[in-house]
Amino acid sequence: MTSSPADPFGAASERRVAALVADDRVHGLATATATTAAATPTPPTRPTGGATVTEDRWSAAFWDAHYDTRPQIWSGDANAALVAEAADLPPGRALDVGCGEGGDAVWLAARGWRVDAVDVSPVAVERARAAVQRAGWADAVTLTTADLRSDPPAAGVYDLVNAQFLHLPPDVRRPLYAALADAVAPGGTLLLVLHHPRDLAAGIPRPPEPELFPDEHELAGALDPDRWEVLVADARPRPVTLPDGSTVTGHDAVVRARRRA
Repeated sequence: MTSSPADPFGAASERRVAALVADDRVHGLATATATTAAATPTPPTRPTGGATVTEDRWSAAFWDAHYDTRPQIWSGDANAALVAEAADLPPGRALDVGCGEGGDAVWLAARGWRVDAVDVSPVAVERARAAVQRAGWADAVTLTTADLRSDPPAAGVYDLVNAQFLHLPPDVRRPLYAALADAVAPGGTLLLVLHHPRDLAAGIPRPPEPELFPDEHELAGALDPDRWEVLVADARPRPVTLPDGSTVTGHDAVVRARRRA
């Protein structure tokens, strides 16, 4: 994000969210329909509930164009929920989904994890590669450009699957999240973090599409209790600075679950 390292969800970040929404762009969507085009073509649109939805906004071309708007989009810090939920986990093999510019991957590698970091955007992956190299963790992180919807991860191999702010339509999200859950090894951890649907009513710039914002109950409820122990299912509050400089309380849907051995 472009906010300060001390506040990865600060005013600069929220202004960017507002700009993305105004331009039919959605904060935090990183993995979906892959394409290798270098620039975004004029996309087809369709109306939905008064909003205009850009059909290709989950593509590599869309996100490459977004990353090309400036040399650094994110703060470079790890996401706060990852730090809170994974700090005490024993290191193993992790999958970082929608890795962006590599903040989570670097944080995990520094704590002994071997990380497979994946994003749909080649531009994001190259920035993450540079960040990993600068931090000295190139041997611990494998970076891949991939569309996990059509090329899902291997089943049962990861001690941690980390997916942060991967907002997708339900017909895409449900099978993709099921594949991410299947990728967790017995005894491993699944961590899902999304902007909470409460944000839509709090004046926080978010796309007016509730279907993109499952809450913690929906996320946790999709996990088979015979296979999963849900350890955390929170609507986690945090201060959000709006584009006008005012501050409101936003929430993230945070789910951490352990796959039963």
